[in-house]
Amino acid sequence: MANPHFLIAGLGNITHPMTRHSIGHYVIDILAVRLSARLSSDRAGYAARTNIQVGQDIVTLTLFKPKALMNISGRPIVHMLRNTATTPTNLIVVHDSLEHKPCTLSPKFGGSANGHNGVRSVITALGSEPDFHRLRAGVGRDGDPATYVLGPLSPEERQFWGANGHGSDLVWRELTRIIEKSLKSR
Repeated sequence: MANPHFLIAGLGNITHPMTRHSIGHYVIDILAVRLSARLSSDRAGYAARTNIQVGQDIVTLTLFKPKALMNISGRPIVHMLRNTATTPTNLIVVHDSLEHKPCTLSPKFGGSANGHNGVRSVITALGSEPDFHRLRAGVGRDGDPATYVLGPLSPEERQFWGANGHGSDLVWRELTRIIEKSLKSR
């Protein structure tokens, strides 16, 4: 029997690394470091696959950063989902959130995109199926949202979300909580 499989997809723009809008990509990079998983490039994006132990179970994780711009990242994410985890409930999308204070993490399952075009793209590519997990990385709000999200992560934000920061620990804790809950419901 195959291991349970989860796709962790980080939203961002490859053309704007280390910005608030690309915090999902940064989190995927940090998870890859944490798991000693090497991201490799293909036409659709950067991906790494690894096995981890969660409780008594071995689980396969695929980390994915789409190369498509955020607002059209749904198709490559869903393509990767269909080739890996297969079901939307095993998809965890990490993205920026203007509605949450900087250096916070807010998990969510299902519901609307709340105005986030990258999340809307994923929902649309899933055939209007919103039932997947999201980890909303708080970036706050200051001035014009379009300009603000394309601004660089502050030194504090980079440290918080970095490999040794509290944010990466929060992300890991939420990922394992989601996976454990999913495994119990099988």
